[in-house]
Amino acid sequence: MSIGKKGRQWQTLDKDLGRIGQLELATQYVARPMVGMGIALAFIVVAALISTVFFGQKPTNYVVIAAAAFGAYMALNIGANDVANNMGPAVGANALTMGGAIVIAALFESAGALLAGGDVVSTISKGIIDPHSVEQADVFIWAMMAALISSALWVNLATWVGAPVSTTHSVVGGVMGAGIAAAGLGAVNWTSMSAIAASWVISPVLGGVVAAAFLAFIKRYIIYQDDKIAAARRWVPVLIGIMAGAFAAYLGVKGLQRIVDIDLPVALMIGVGVGALAYVAAAPLIRRQSEGMENRNKSLKTLFALPLVLSAALLSFAHGANDVANAVGPLAAIVHAESIGEFAGKVTIPLWVMVIGAFGISFGLLLFGPKLIRMVGSQITKLNPMRAYCVALSAAITVIVASWLGLPVSSTHIAVGGVFGVGFYREWHATRRRRANNQNRPAETRIAAEEVRRRKLVRRSHFMTIVAAWVITVPAAALMSALIYHMLTLIVD
Repeated sequence: MSIGKKGRQWQTLDKDLGRIGQLELATQYVARPMVGMGIALAFIVVAALISTVFFGQKPTNYVVIAAAAFGAYMALNIGANDVANNMGPAVGANALTMGGAIVIAALFESAGALLAGGDVVSTISKGIIDPHSVEQADVFIWAMMAALISSALWVNLATWVGAPVSTTHSVVGGVMGAGIAAAGLGAVNWTSMSAIAASWVISPVLGGVVAAAFLAFIKRYIIYQDDKIAAARRWVPVLIGIMAGAFAAYLGVKGLQRIVDIDLPVALMIGVGVGALAYVAAAPLIRRQSEGMENRNKSLKTLFALPLVLSAALLSFAHGANDVANAVGPLAAIVHAESIGEFAGKVTIPLWVMVIGAFGISFGLLLFGPKLIRMVGSQITKLNPMRAYCVALSAAITVIVASWLGLPVSSTHIAVGGVFGVGFYREWHATRRRRANNQNRPAETRIAAEEVRRRKLVRRSHFMTIVAAWVITVPAAALMSALIYHMLTLIVD
C-alpha cells in the first residue's frame, strides 16, 4: 500500500514537473519578443546619447536628440522589413539558413551603408515638395521630424501585419504629408508624385515579367532537356555571367556614389566586362562541380545554390548603400538645419549619422527580420534555388532597365514582384500541362476542369495583403505625417 502511494506521489511529481517545464517553455516563447524590443529600445537610447556627444554644445540639442532616436527607430524598421526582400528567396530555397542569411545581410548591409552610401542626400525626397514652401528653418525641421516619425511608424505597422513595403515610398509619403500640412496642396510637385504612383504598377510588373522570363528559359533549356547536366554546363555559366554583369552595373548605378560617380553608359560597359570575366571563370568551375552528378533536378539545384547566395549578398550591399538614406536622410537634414539655422536642398550626411543608420538596419534585421524573410521566402509561393535565382537576377536587371528608361522604381516592389512573377508563371505552366495531360487520358480518369483551375501555387491572401499595403503606403504615411506635424507644432507653440 505504501509502495502504491509512493508510486502515485512520483507520478504526481512528474506531472507537476511537466507542467512547470511547459510553463518555462511558454515563458521563454512569450519573453523572446520582449528581449528583442528591449535591445531595440537600448539601441535607440544609445543613438540619442551619441547625438549628444556630437551636438551637445547647442542649446536646442533636444531636437537633434529626438531626431536621432527616431532615425534609429526608422533604421530598425528598415532592417526588419526591407532586407527580407534580399534574403527571403535564398532562405526559402534552402540555399541559406536563417542564421546564415542574417549574418550575411547584416555584414553586407553595413558595408554598403558605410563604404558606398551617398555622402549627400536630398532633403526634399524625390523633389516632391517645393523647397520655397519650407524654407523657414523651424517649419523645415518639424516637417522633417514628422516625415521621419510617420514613415517609421508605417513601416513598423506593415512589418507587424506581414507586408513588405517600400521604405522609400514611406519617406516620400511622410515628406508629402508634412509639406501639405505646412504649406498646403500647392507645395506638392504632382508631376513627381504621379511618376512615383506609376512605379507602384511598373516596379512589380517589370520585376515579375523578368523573373518569369528567366524561369521559362531555365525550364526550356535546362530542366526539360534529356541530358540536364550537359545543358547545365552550357547555360549555367551564361546565367552566372549575366548575374555578375547585372550586379556590376547595378552597383555602379545605385551603390557606389561615395567611392566613385558612375553614369549609366559606363556602368553598362563595366557590367559587360565583368559578365564576360565571370562566364570565363564559371565555365570550368561548373564543369568540375557537375562531374558525377545524377541526371535529375536535384543536381541542378546544387549548381544554382552558390550563385544565389552571392546574389543575395550583393543585393544586400546595394540595398545598404542605397536605402540607408531613407533612415538617416531626414535626420541629416534636421542636424544641418539646427547647425546652420537655415534650410538646404541637399545636405552632407555626418559619419555618426550614417553609423546609426547602418547599425540600426543590422539590428532590425537580427531582431525582427525573420518574420518577413519567411513570408517572402516560403509563404507566397514555393521557391527552390533556380526560382530564387531568377528573382535575384530580376531585381538587378529591372533596376538597370528602369534607370535607363528614367523610371522611379522601388527595389522592394521589384523583388517581391519577382517572387509573384515566378509563382504565377509556375501556376500558369502547371495548369497548361495538366490540361494537355488530361486530353491524353481516358475520359473516366480525367481531372475536372474546375479542379485544374483550383490548384493554385500562389497564396492569394498574401498577394492581396501586400498589394493593398503598397497602394496605401504613400497616402497612409502622408496622413500620419500631417497629423504628427500639427501635433508637434502645437506642442512647440
